[in-house]
Amino acid sequence: MAFCNKIGTLLRQSISANGTLHGQTAMNNAIRCMSTKLFIGGLSFGTDDQSLRDAFGSFGDVVEARVITDRDTGRSRGFGFVNFSTDESANSALSAMDGQELNGRNIRVSYANERPPRSNFGNPGGFRGGFGNGSNDGY
Repeated sequence: MAFCNKIGTLLRQSISANGTLHGQTAMNNAIRCMSTKLFIGGLSFGTDDQSLRDAFGSFGDVVEARVITDRDTGRSRGFGFVNFSTDESANSALSAMDGQELNGRNIRVSYANERPPRSNFGNPGGFRGGFGNGSNDGY
């Protein structure tokens, strides 16, 4: 599945770089058919993994449903992801659920974009103060 998401990302970037309009709709539809992971935005703070799974389970086999939480507070950040076993299930869930109400909030549903690799800003060993010569002698 990661391979399909990577291909979809590369195709999207190619379309964006070329700026072509001819055939773009067909290409976007082809890309969308390859994705089984959906981004769900606008979630209420009361939505948890299980209620997200329950809301999307009627569209097909949900492999994973995850509400993203703040690492410090544990509180929902208001978005999550639902991963389906088939692209058909993901497509029908997107069509049916985008703009619908879930736990008192209208949610936004779209295909998830693969996260770009994070840069370590040339410091593979982690944070070392960032100032001076790297020693910890106060200079």
